[in-house]
Amino acid sequence: MMNKLFFIFTILSIIQVRYTCGVKDPPPPSSKDLAYVDNTGEVPYGHQFFNKEQLERYAGEQRYGYYDTKDLDFLSNRGYILIVLERYDEAIELFKEIDSIQPGRYSTYSNMGTAFEMAGNNTEALQWIKKALKADPKGRQSSEWIHINILKARIKGDRNVSSMQLIGQDFGNEESPKSDLTPNELKTLRTQIYNQLNERMSLIKPKDKVVAQLLFDLGNVTFLEGKKKDAMEEYQLSKEYGFDDPILNKRLHLYPSDLSKVDGKEAIHAADTKEFRWMVIGLSLAALLMSVLIIFIFRKKVALLLK
Repeated sequence: MMNKLFFIFTILSIIQVRYTCGVKDPPPPSSKDLAYVDNTGEVPYGHQFFNKEQLERYAGEQRYGYYDTKDLDFLSNRGYILIVLERYDEAIELFKEIDSIQPGRYSTYSNMGTAFEMAGNNTEALQWIKKALKADPKGRQSSEWIHINILKARIKGDRNVSSMQLIGQDFGNEESPKSDLTPNELKTLRTQIYNQLNERMSLIKPKDKVVAQLLFDLGNVTFLEGKKKDAMEEYQLSKEYGFDDPILNKRLHLYPSDLSKVDGKEAIHAADTKEFRWMVIGLSLAALLMSVLIIFIFRKKVALLLK
């Protein structure tokens, strides 16, 4: 009886460790998720990329992956990492190569637009993002219309960037944000702004007026949805990115919390950092190996139990 209980306990331990630590089956080799981790909350902080050496190695692996499979996703992911590594000219040439092999791919046009934008050529970037929107209107959760407005604002100059210019909405100048949008419309708008911000904050560090304005707008939408703590965090991030309208300080005091005094980096929970995640995965694997070793040592008794 004790042997049976021991065996059952061992198996359940393996299952529980994998479940509680969130260890998942690895994504396919062409997935760029291997190159970064994301924070799990609803406040955008951008992708947390691995170090430069790991990214360089990953980019090389994607190239050989394409040679072996002829799957263009490998080349597309390599191009994205080249953007992260600020090798914009290489990324642009690679995406042109992909487009010559298979025209009409949304990811090619979208990434090409991002590469030109990061390289400072907003006019060229705008043409590619327009092509991306035409290729797949639902791409990036139907948020590319915001990307187009961002590029138009950058072409005109960032000095007079506004909510109306970027998202076609204004939340007023009163102490609390106001809107005529329905709850479903607010939810959709929040998803779209979040998507554009999370990608953009992965590549653009403070300060940036467009990102600052979008973070302020996201905070307004989040506040109107009743998620006031998240809204304060987004307001704080907008301040870090350079939003300096006096209305910001009024809205930072709408929620009785010390959050507005907390640095944005401190607001990311330790459980969301890549170092912590790798530590958890390491401990999970160690526990798994220990369980396998125990089963191996008592394999004869296990075999008898299974008969």
